[in-house]
Amino acid sequence: MSEFINEINKRRTFAIISHPDAGKTTLTEKLLLYGGAINQAGAVKGKKSDRHAVSDWMEIEKQRGISVTSSVMQFKYDGYCINILDTPGHQDFSEDTYRTLMAADSAVMVIDASKGVENQTRKLFKVCVMRNIPIFTFINKMDREARDSFDLLEQIEEELGIKTYPVNWPIGCGKEFKGVYDRDNKKIISFSTNGNGHQADAVEADLYDSSLDSLIGASHRETLLEEIELLDGASEEFDMELVRTGKLSPVFFGSALTNFGVEPFLKNFLEMTTPPLSRNCIEGECDPQDENFSAFVFKIQANMNKAHRDRLTFMRICSGKFERDMEVLHVQGNKKMRLSQPQQMMAQEREIVESAYPGDIIGVFDPGIFSIGDTVCSPKKKITFEGIPTFAPEHFARIRHKDTLKRKQFVKGTEQIAQEGAIQIFKEPYTGMEEVIVGVVGVLQFEVFEHRMKNEYNVEIIREPLPYSYIRWIDKTPVEPKDLLISSDTKVVQDFKDNFLLLFSSEWNINWALEKNEGLELRDFNKE
Repeated sequence: MSEFINEINKRRTFAIISHPDAGKTTLTEKLLLYGGAINQAGAVKGKKSDRHAVSDWMEIEKQRGISVTSSVMQFKYDGYCINILDTPGHQDFSEDTYRTLMAADSAVMVIDASKGVENQTRKLFKVCVMRNIPIFTFINKMDREARDSFDLLEQIEEELGIKTYPVNWPIGCGKEFKGVYDRDNKKIISFSTNGNGHQADAVEADLYDSSLDSLIGASHRETLLEEIELLDGASEEFDMELVRTGKLSPVFFGSALTNFGVEPFLKNFLEMTTPPLSRNCIEGECDPQDENFSAFVFKIQANMNKAHRDRLTFMRICSGKFERDMEVLHVQGNKKMRLSQPQQMMAQEREIVESAYPGDIIGVFDPGIFSIGDTVCSPKKKITFEGIPTFAPEHFARIRHKDTLKRKQFVKGTEQIAQEGAIQIFKEPYTGMEEVIVGVVGVLQFEVFEHRMKNEYNVEIIREPLPYSYIRWIDKTPVEPKDLLISSDTKVVQDFKDNFLLLFSSEWNINWALEKNEGLELRDFNKE
C-alpha cells in the first residue's frame, strides 16, 4: 500500500453536535486528552478560572461559556489521525453548524441522559439526515440522575426516526454509576474516578465473575442481567451498512466529566467510522485516492488573532496530497495561486503544515478572495464541488454606524463578518440609502455582530429591529422587482451578489404576493 493511501486510511473526520449544555465541549476535551493534545481539561463554565474550554476562543464565548463558532482540532490516537469539528452548541448558530457538517464524514450526537432529545438536537439531526452521514450517539452525564435507558433509546427512535443499537449499557446512574457493560465482548468495565487525568481507572470483569458483587453490588448485577436479557431479545441487529448510511445509530453511555466510558466509545467509534469518502462534484464524483488535489471552503473566520487582524479560510481536503507552496486553481475566481502558509488548528493555536491529506482541514490566509463553498484544485484537473446552500434568516434589523467618520471600518466589518456566513447583509435597491439590513438565523448573532464590530473594527453601531420574519429569493419574476404587486409590509432587497429578494412579515404576505403576481417563483434558500 502506498504511503498516500495509508495516510488517507488513517484519517477520521467528524463533527460533534448537541443541544447546549449536553456536554459536547467537555467530551471534545476528553478526546483531546486521550490524544495527548492537551494536558488538562479547561473549566468550561468557571468564570473565576482563567482556564476556558480549549475549543472556545472568541471573547464572547469565554464570557458566556458557549461555543459560538465552529473550531477545528487535529490530534493522533492509536494509529489514527483525527480531525474534530466542534460545532456551535447554541441554538442560534445552526447555519454555521450546517456548513461544518458539510466538511464531516460522520457525526457524534451528544445527548444529556436526564433531558433526552432536545430542540437543537432535532435540528442538527435533520441536517445529518440530509447528507446521509453516519450518526453515533453518546448519552452523556450518566454521573447524574438519568432517565431510564430504554426510554432514552425509544425517544431517539421515535423523535429522530433512526434505529438505535446500544454498543454498551450503563450500570446505575448518578452517584451509583458504576460503569458499562460491553455487549460485544460480554465484559463489564467498572470505572473509578481519576480526576482530570487521561483516563478513568477501569477494571474489566466477566458477567458471571464471582468478584462482580463486590465490584458493582449485587442489586446492580441483578438489574443488569435482566436488562441484558431484554436488550438481546428486543434490540435491533447490528448492521454496519445501516450505520454507514445514517439509518442505524450505535449508542454509547458514559460521563465525559468523569471520563467514564469515553475511551471505550473512542475506540469503538474509530473502528466503525470510515476513512474519507468520495464527494459529489459537478463533474461527477471526487475520489479521495485521486492524486490530483482538491478542497472546498466551508468556513471563513476574520480576526482569530487580534494582534494580526487576519482572516483565515478553512478548507476540507477531498483528494490528493496537499503540499505547502503548491500551485492551485481557485475555480470560482478562475485564478492560479499559491497556498504558502497553510495552518492546522488546535482552537486558536496554529502551526504551519508542510503537507496534508484527504480528510484534513487546513486554514489559509485569505486577502478576501474566497467565499463559502468555493473550490480549489490542481490546475491539471479542474473540478467544482456542489455549493453549500444559504439558509433563510428569521430576524432582521437595519444598521448604521454612530460615527460618520468610521464609514470605511463599518463597510469592512459588515462585509467581512457576512463573508464568514455569521450574518447575511442586504441593501435596499432604488433608494440610494447607504444603510444595511442585516439578517440572522438567531437573535444572539446580533449581539455577537455588535460585539465584534466594536472590539475588532472599533465601530459602534445603531440597530433598528425590522418587523420581517420571512425572506424569499426571487427565482423568476414576470416584471421588474420594483414593479411587483406586494403588500405595504413587504420589502424588496438585494443581497451583495445582486440577487433580488423579498422580506415578508407573515406567511399570508408570501401567499398574497404569489397570487397577485402570476409567474412569480420564490425560494427559501439560496442555491449559490
